[in-house]
Amino acid sequence: MIYLDHLTTTPPLPDVLDAMQPWLRGQFGAPASLHQLGLEARDAIDAARDRLAKLVNAAEPKEIIFTSSGTEAINHAIKGAALANRRFGSHIVTTGIEHPAVISSIDWLESQGFSSTRVSVDGQGRVHPNALGRAITDETILVCLHHANPDLGTVQPVVEVAELTSEQGIPLFVDATASGGWLATDVQQLGADLLALAPHRFYGPKGVGVLYKKRRTRVENLIHGGVQENEFRAGTENVAAIAGAGVAAEHAYKSLGQRASQAANLQVRLLEGIRHDFEGVHLNGPEPGDGRLPHQLSLSTVGVEGEGQALMLDLRGVAIAAGAACTTRSMRIPPALRAIGRDADLAKGTTLWGIGRDTTEVKIDRAIELFAEVTAKLRNMSPVL
Repeated sequence: MIYLDHLTTTPPLPDVLDAMQPWLRGQFGAPASLHQLGLEARDAIDAARDRLAKLVNAAEPKEIIFTSSGTEAINHAIKGAALANRRFGSHIVTTGIEHPAVISSIDWLESQGFSSTRVSVDGQGRVHPNALGRAITDETILVCLHHANPDLGTVQPVVEVAELTSEQGIPLFVDATASGGWLATDVQQLGADLLALAPHRFYGPKGVGVLYKKRRTRVENLIHGGVQENEFRAGTENVAAIAGAGVAAEHAYKSLGQRASQAANLQVRLLEGIRHDFEGVHLNGPEPGDGRLPHQLSLSTVGVEGEGQALMLDLRGVAIAAGAACTTRSMRIPPALRAIGRDADLAKGTTLWGIGRDTTEVKIDRAIELFAEVTAKLRNMSPVL
């Protein structure tokens, strides 16, 4: 199998699996227990917390909170910050192309009496800081912005936005679930007050998420019942997954530049190869470079459906995603594609390609060949062409 769906998830590294195994077997103690097995589990969590703090350059390990997923981390950041700051206002600023977990969290808050402004993006999916700044009012208590868009690959001007929010004392939440482990996510450099990561997207396990919370940032607890995670999130921690996430974070910290550079070279090869071999394929988002995720391509093909391309490629041993990873099964056009002006017919022909650390030039070239083959076959079958 040629796996080119690393945007959706990545295979855990061997070191990650090795780190998890003891906590699935003999070392089964609960971290809250007072005996030796509990102490060993707490030590493992603390070691992972240190590694995640280093990856995002947190001021102290206590600013790292482990959750069950990136989605939970996003929900906790947005809902928790809004509820904790409600006495200061009830307005949230974001864009219209955020991850479904962001949009759905804000939708829920609106059902509780909050309001939001969703700022438009340009034709590449990039929000202009000034446009976002104009949306801020005296009632604004939170700004939410992704670091990089998973559907378009667009990297957002987070630092510039953070300068605006910092001047006005408004917390900034950054969704880095698509960029973590592929782009630098230095919270101090970015200016983030809150930031979410999904370790399974940078070779860690599923079943664990990471929320960075700057020490003085007000966030309401959403899960009650115990004193875990520095009394911020109740519930017995998933020690095995947390240990694995720590190892994945350490690998990402050490190899980030090399990993991104390798992926970026293959990204260009893939795009140039498809453009050379086939007409009517449109790139969504910016051209490869600093403004784009190094391992992501979003392509819309005239006259075919992306789901058909993905299914036929799967039968030929190539795994890619159709549409958006988190909304494919809904059969809806991703909001990001609507926002940049893609019409419905072209948007339906969208596929997402995610390059990984084990992707090679040989695999890329074979995927290009098969993409041209299945697309030509689908076009020949189309009654409108």
